[in-house]
Amino acid sequence: MVPPVRFVLMRPRNAENLGAAARALKNCGLSDWVWVTPEVEDLGPARRLAVHAEDVLDAARRADTLEEAVADCVWVVGTSSRKVEGKRRLPPRAVGEELVSRAAQGTVAVVFGDERSGLTNAEVERCHDLSAVPTAPEQPSINLAQAVLLYAYEVRVATLAASAPPPAPLPVAATDAELAQVESALDTALGAGGFLVDEVPGRTALRDLFSPLRRSRLTRKEARLWLAALHTLRKKLTPG
Repeated sequence: MVPPVRFVLMRPRNAENLGAAARALKNCGLSDWVWVTPEVEDLGPARRLAVHAEDVLDAARRADTLEEAVADCVWVVGTSSRKVEGKRRLPPRAVGEELVSRAAQGTVAVVFGDERSGLTNAEVERCHDLSAVPTAPEQPSINLAQAVLLYAYEVRVATLAASAPPPAPLPVAATDAELAQVESALDTALGAGGFLVDEVPGRTALRDLFSPLRRSRLTRKEARLWLAALHTLRKKLTPG
């Protein structure tokens, strides 16, 4: 099920960005987006980049203001690197997860500023929270279509995680006492085989051999299998 997540583009100027963004949205199973006072007249270049996503491109709604675009939204997050008191600054992954979570209450939106100057101060204030991509300081800005793809991908990942079946229950782990039994059986079997005959006090070799088994976090079933195998080996190695 596609969550009601809306992508809002403020004053988009570049037709190629719109085409690439349409494709990105469709890649991630999304289609609800709004262009607020777009400054693009010729969508020919957009169609060339909206490969197999022409329907998403044509479905874009227009609005005159941000208020109009998000009037029915229960949570609005703006993409901006600014720090504003009282507003959280979330990484993209957290935004994707929260968008999907809050979408259970109603339509949610992520807002992108125009390619030149981003969101205005008033638009930043209108958003409930903010988000920025932790880019390298040498090149902090991201192309609009790339930003749309990045956030759309995070929504997709969060959507798949939310709809995934619960993981299978973990098998019962071996207790410390059961691990000690395995270690003791290994000690006996190695002694019977002559491996530990010259072992120095402290059983350094035994500890080193058993350490990987302890780190592997054996299940109870695996511990019992080790015990059975070591007991059988000891019987074969013990005369009479």
